[in-house]
This record gives sequence, structure tokens and C-alpha cells, in this order.
Amino acid sequence: MRLGIVAEHPGETRVAATPATVTKIIALGYEVAVEAGAGAASSFPDSAYTAAGATVVDRETAWGAEVVLKVSAPTDDEIARLRPEATIAALLSPALRPELLESLAARGVTALALDAVPRISRAQSMDVLSSMANIAGYRAVVEAANEFGRFFTGQVTAAGKVPPAKVLVAGAGVAGLAAIGAASSMGAIVRATDPRPEVADQVASIGGTYLPVDVAVERSTDGYAKATTEAYDKRAAEIYSEQAREVDIIITTAQIPGRQAPRLITAADVAAMRPGSVIVDMAAAQGGNVEGSVAGERVVTDNGVVILGYSDLAGRLPTQASQLYGTNLVNLLTLLTPGKDGSLVIDDDDIVQRAVTVTRDGAVTWPPPPVPVSAAPAPAAAAAPAASPVAKPGMSRAAKSGLIALGMAALFAICAFAPPPLPEHFLVLTLSVVVGFYVIGNVSHALHTPLMSVTNAISGIIIVGAMVQLTAPGLAVQILAAAAVLLASINVFGGFAVTRRMLSMFVKGPQQ
Repeated sequence: MRLGIVAEHPGETRVAATPATVTKIIALGYEVAVEAGAGAASSFPDSAYTAAGATVVDRETAWGAEVVLKVSAPTDDEIARLRPEATIAALLSPALRPELLESLAARGVTALALDAVPRISRAQSMDVLSSMANIAGYRAVVEAANEFGRFFTGQVTAAGKVPPAKVLVAGAGVAGLAAIGAASSMGAIVRATDPRPEVADQVASIGGTYLPVDVAVERSTDGYAKATTEAYDKRAAEIYSEQAREVDIIITTAQIPGRQAPRLITAADVAAMRPGSVIVDMAAAQGGNVEGSVAGERVVTDNGVVILGYSDLAGRLPTQASQLYGTNLVNLLTLLTPGKDGSLVIDDDDIVQRAVTVTRDGAVTWPPPPVPVSAAPAPAAAAAPAASPVAKPGMSRAAKSGLIALGMAALFAICAFAPPPLPEHFLVLTLSVVVGFYVIGNVSHALHTPLMSVTNAISGIIIVGAMVQLTAPGLAVQILAAAAVLLASINVFGGFAVTRRMLSMFVKGPQQ
């Protein structure tokens, strides 16, 4: 089966496949045809595709393939170039463009919407929206820094003190977290809002401060954002107004699939910002989170605030964006080509495949059936007792107290009746367990792995002691000593192996 990589319309810098991903597509059994110049805007020349095993062809040949890969949605003219019963994969926005789906169905085309991949664990490697949002969030900070007239990081110089920039990120999804991480790494003071309080730890882990909106909201069960309540919007608006008067940069990322983007920053909020401040509205193409933003344009307000409504943020890093987009496509094609024989097969019983298939056999198949998500919160029981919301699984307090009392009694019995030097050794062991529990228990979870890999070297003490006992009289003692040497050695070498692997993650090397 021939698979075509077509050139995008002017203004779209990404390409659906790179030379690296073409190699993987060919390994799935496809014959790849690349339209001449398709990768030029992403710095991938035709010669690189030829070296990867593809054939460089003209526009008609590429569009005439059985499977066509694309980034942006096809135009009416491009749909007419598709052969009937062909398959096209692209960003189709099925919830917002029903007329496009009707055109594709009328042509008899099977359409795969890459922006309809369900937010489930198995589909993460195919999630184009997350890949592009990650790049867009990073680029939003770069664009803001380009417009901002000062350093992001604070500095003390001979010419005076420069305060750090203050950044507010509205929304802590994939794009928001990428923006928080980028701004924080540049030295800015970063704050973030999000309807999901569970993202507070994620925000803090990359250097941001989470601003809670103390209003209950409905939790998402499909991985995508949901519309918030009126009470939440009211309190959130107060926070945005407070922050607008204080921060230098605002980056908004709030979008709801299939609906217009919610309005977060009002004209009054923009007017309250200091001259020279910057706002990046990443939802400008969906109606905008910021009053006054214009999709694709740079706007300067009367009070000197710059509002960027760029809708091509991911495309401003075309090489990286194309590589991630192409990798997502390869993962999807791997799922659709189970025999690795170049034959694309769509299984309607598969959740992922059914979700992305928006037209098939001349009919529109969007929207798909709801995706069951195992992580969805269970409904609260109507007749639950008052104490149930705070109850936690595990043994009761009385049982824990009983075990502690039993342990203390055993300790005193051993110390009172055991022959020396066993009581002294047992007392040292008990104190070590208590001290170790409180020391390790107060260490951040993020540091548990490196802490374990280093402290496992303490097992060397066990090795030395066991080696001394290898020559002791008694076969049982010798066997136990040999087992202790073996097990402790595995612990030591494993600990240092983990440390080495972790350290290698932070060593800069040649790009693959």
C-alpha cells in the first residue's frame, strides 16, 4: 500500500513525516511517496527523504496514494484530489468543522482525526494535541520574553537591582506546565491557576506556585477540560484581576474541546496591567481567553500592553514539532498495521481506533461512543455516614496501638531475659529502625530513588560481617553467611547501577 506525505498550505511550517519517521513507516510495510518540497519549511530536504527510502513525487502522485498523511485539515480542492476509499490522517477538528466531515464522507474517504485521540494511558504515544501543546507552551514563553523589556531572572548589578519578572499561567495542562517550566527555568516568579486542585504538586515540582480557587468543580473523566461552574468563574475572575495588577506576563491556555474558549482576562484586567506587560493568548484561535486578542496577530493596547494571539506557536519550532508529530503518527500506524505488511486495518472495537475514525464508508462516524475511563471518580454514596469522606483504608487506630504495645512488650522481654550481648544488639537495631523511619519518611518522594541507590551501599557492612562468619564453626552459620554475602552484594551493585543510570540522564551527549 502506498502512503503519501503531502506538502502543507503556505503558513504551515510542519510536515507530517520526517526522514527518521519515514524509515519506521517503511518498516511497517508501506511504500512511502513524499511530495517534492514537503519538508522544506521544517529543514528536511528531499534528499534526506530519498536517503531514508522514500520516493519524491509530484503533488498529484502524493495525493493519489491509498493513505495520505497531513498536518492541517485538507481544503475542498485537496479533498477532490483524494482517491475514493482513500484514508487521510490529519488535524481535522471534528467537533468544530462538521462541514469538513460531510465533504470527506461524500468523497468516500476514511478520515482519521489526530486531534480526537482519547486521553487514556494506552493512547498517550499517539496524542498529537499533547505533543503540540508541549511545544506551544514553551514557545509562548519565548515569545513573551522577546516582547518583554526586562530580564526574566532577578539580578543585582553595579548599575542597580533588577527584580525578577512575575508570570501568571492560566491553566496547568500540558501547555501550561510547559510554560511554567520554561518561565521558571529562566528565573521568573511563576504562578498558576487551574480548576483541578490535584495539579498543585505538578506545578510546585517545576518551580511554580499554585493559586487555588476554593470552589468545588466537576472533575474531568475523559482527560479533557470541562466547563467550570458560575461560582468558580466568579472567584477565578477575582484572582485574575488581583494578579493582573501585579504580574508582568500572563499566559492563558484554557480550551474546551468543541466549544469556544472561556473568557478569563477582561478588558479591565488588561487596562490594570503596567505598560510593557505581555499577554500570550494561546486560545486566540478558539475565540480567545483574553478580551482584545486577535487570532494570529500582535495587538498593543492604549496602555502599552502587548497581546499576542499567535495560533502557530508549535509551528514556530517546525523541526521539533514535525519530529514529535511524525512520531505520534508512526505509533498510530503501528496500531493500524498489526501485520506490519503495509495493509491498514481499522478495528471498530478498539477504543482508540474508533475514537479517531470520524468518517468511513461514506458516513460521518463522529462523535464516537463515550470512552470508559477507569480513573473516573466513583459517585459518592447517598447514605454514607458523616465520617466516610475522611475515612482512609488501612488498620484502625486501636489495632495500630495494639501492635505497638505488643512490639514494646517483646522488646522488653528480649532485653530482660535474653543472654548478652543480644539485648544490646537488639536495642541498637530497634533504635536504627525508628531513626531510619523518621529520616526517610521526611524525604521528598522525588528523592527516594537516588537516596535508596546511595544508601544501599550500607549493605557493605553486612557483607563484611558475613564474610567474617564464613569461617565460623557450624554448617548452618556458614550457609547463612554465604547467603548474606550474595544478597547484600546484589543490593550494593544494584544500588550503584541505579545511580549510574540516573546520572546518565543528566549528561549531555550527541543528539540521536
